Amino acid sequence: MNRKRIVARVLAKAKKYRRFTRMIGDPETARRILDLTEELKQTALALAKADEDRIRIRAREIWEENGKPTGRDQEFWYQAEREFREAEDLAIHADEDT
Repeated sequence: MNRKRIVARVLAKAKKYRRFTRMIGDPETARRILDLTEELKQTALALAKADEDRIRIRAREIWEENGKPTGRDQEFWYQAEREFREAEDLAIHADEDT
């Protein structure tokens, strides 16, 4: 699955929980929920971090999704790298949206 979609889902949960804190009268509960949103943001950032193994796995998934064509290895590798970069950018700038 596209890493950017995964990261976006985690960040959407964090944003949703942050909105819930506006409805909670107990400051301790609100603080705990805000702590959870920070953990979710850190999780999103960790999911977005690319290393060679993660890129290889995603490139193979893309290759399989496209019917296992030959001669397009670099294309799928670059697409996987781009997905990770976009996911990381999304995770890094998540605070700008909240």
